[in-house]
Amino acid sequence: MNQAVDLASLVKEPFELLREIERRSASAHSGAGAAGAVDDWVGVGFRIGEERFIAIREQVREVLMLPEAMSRVPGAKRWLLGIANLRGHLLPLVDVKLLLGSGRTSLKRTTRVISVNHREVPAGLVVDEVLGFRRFRKDENVDAVPQTIVRCERFLTSSFQRGEEVWPVFDLFELIESNLFLQAAAE
Repeated sequence: MNQAVDLASLVKEPFELLREIERRSASAHSGAGAAGAVDDWVGVGFRIGEERFIAIREQVREVLMLPEAMSRVPGAKRWLLGIANLRGHLLPLVDVKLLLGSGRTSLKRTTRVISVNHREVPAGLVVDEVLGFRRFRKDENVDAVPQTIVRCERFLTSSFQRGEEVWPVFDLFELIESNLFLQAAAE
């Protein structure tokens, strides 16, 4: 609140106002600005079915719209939806819900592709919705992993709990390095 009053007092001095905004921006970027900001954990929230999860921010390269065109892969399991050319890079698109054995993801307006930031295994994970960045205090992290409807407990590392809200941490690298994921050939 004090910061807002200080900025308001500088409204008739545009140069000083810009200087103060720049100072605050540099301070926030270095982590020195907000108390406790250094201890924050930031991840990317997403939804599979009706369940919410959070991915480690560094494991997400980008979030994309579901491409209109993709090429089917002959002899592949049904959960491998196809290969898409996204800005000149070929990316296999995987229906995570179907991969986990919980039914097919309904392709809707909110359906997104999470491009995993893995050096060796390119993958685009198709999820029902991406909910954006989620910020938690590190003391909100608990080791307990809730049971899920989509049966993905083996890929959950912990959870963040804020009041009644629980956000399981989904390890995307663990998923794409698993035998379940790597065995894409139909039997």
